[in-house]
Amino acid sequence: MRSGHRLGHLLGHRLGRRFGWLWGAYGTSALGTWLAFGAFPLIAVRVLHAGPAEVAVLSSVGVAVGAAVAVPLGPWVEFRRKRPVLIAMDLVRFTALLTIPVAFALGVLTFLQLLLVSVVVAAADITFRAASGAYLKTLLPAEDLLVANSRFESTAWTTTIIGPPLGGAAIGLLGPVATVVADAVSYLLSALGIRATGGHEPRPERREATRMRAGDLLDGWRYILADATLRPLFFNTALFNGLVMASEPLLAVLMLGRLGFTPWQYGLAFAAPSIGGLLGSRLARPLATRFGQHQVLVVVGTLRAIWSIGLAFPGPGTAGLLVVMGVELGLIFCCGVFNPVYATYRLERTAPDRVTRTLSAWTVTTKAATALLTAVWGVLGSLVGLRTAIGLAGVLLLATPLLLPRRATPLPSEPEPESAPSRA
Repeated sequence: MRSGHRLGHLLGHRLGRRFGWLWGAYGTSALGTWLAFGAFPLIAVRVLHAGPAEVAVLSSVGVAVGAAVAVPLGPWVEFRRKRPVLIAMDLVRFTALLTIPVAFALGVLTFLQLLLVSVVVAAADITFRAASGAYLKTLLPAEDLLVANSRFESTAWTTTIIGPPLGGAAIGLLGPVATVVADAVSYLLSALGIRATGGHEPRPERREATRMRAGDLLDGWRYILADATLRPLFFNTALFNGLVMASEPLLAVLMLGRLGFTPWQYGLAFAAPSIGGLLGSRLARPLATRFGQHQVLVVVGTLRAIWSIGLAFPGPGTAGLLVVMGVELGLIFCCGVFNPVYATYRLERTAPDRVTRTLSAWTVTTKAATALLTAVWGVLGSLVGLRTAIGLAGVLLLATPLLLPRRATPLPSEPEPESAPSRA
C-alpha cells in the first residue's frame, strides 16, 4: 500500500502554488549562475591582468574562506524562520555581485574586491542551501520530497546545458561583467519568487537555552557522525565531489593545451553530456519507487565511481573529444539519478530541529574538501604529470563506494504537521 501511495504521488506531480514559486526561484538563480560561469576568472585575467596564481587563489581560497564564514550561520539559522533567511541570502548575493559592475564602471575594480565578493557569495550560498532544505521539509509532506528534489535536479542540468553557451555569447558581445549583472539580477528575481510563496511558517522553538552556545557550531558535524546512515554518506559525497572537481582544472589544461582543443570544443565536451543529467533526474523517481532509495544509492553510487578514470586517456582530435564526452555522459547520468535520491534520503533521516545545522556542516565540508583536493591535485599535476594525476583521482574514486551506507536504518519519528500545505 505504501509503495502504491508513493507511486500515485510521483505520477501526479502536483505540488502546489507555493512549491511552484520556490521551484521558479531556484531555476532563475541557477540560470543566472551558469550564465556567469567562469566570469570571475575571466574578469581577473582580462580586466585586472591577474596571473595563474591569483586565479587559483580566487577559485579556491574564496570558497574555502566563505565556507568558514558560513560555519556559525548554521546554528543561527536553525531557530529562525527559513523563508526570510532565503530572501536575505538572495539579497546579500545580489548586492555583493552588483558591486562588481559598479566598481568596473567607475574604474576602481580590484582583485581584492573580487576575492571578497567570492567569499560573501560562497557563505551566502552555503547558508541558502541549508535553509532551503529545511524550508522544503516544512513546505511539503515527506512523500513529495523526492518529486521536488528530482525537479530541482532536472532544472539544474537544464540550466547547465543552456547557461554556459548563452553566457559565452554574452561575454563575447558585452564582456564578462555583463554576465555578473545577469547573475545578480537572477538573485533579486529569486528573492521576489520566494517572497511570493507566502503562507505561514511557524518560528522553530529552541528546546534548550535561547542563547547560541559555542558547541552549537559543531552540532551539525556531531549529528552526522553519530548517525550510522548519514556518516558514511557524508564521507562518500565529500570525497567523491572533491576528487571529481580536483581533476577538472587538470583536464582543462590537458584539453586546451597539450591536446589542442578549442574553447568551444572544451565547452561542448561538458555541456552536451549534461543531457545525461536531465535524463537521470527524470528516472530517479521511478527507480527509487521500484527498488527503494537505499538500493538506488548503493547501485548508482557505485556506478558513478567507475567513469572518471577514463578522463586520463583522451587523445587529440575527434576521437579524443568523443572519449571525454562519453565519460562525462556516463558520469553525469549517474549523478542525475543519485543526487535527488541522496538529497531526499538525507532530509528524511535528519531530525527537523537539526536540518539547517546538518546541511550547513555537510556543505561546508564538501566545499572545503573540494578546495583542498583541488590545490593538492594542482601540485600533483605539476609533479607527476597531468594524465597521471587525473588517473590517480579516478583510481581513488573507485574506492568511494566502500563509504556508501551498507544498510538502511529506520526513519526518525517525526510529529505529524498540524495541517499540510494545500496542493493544486
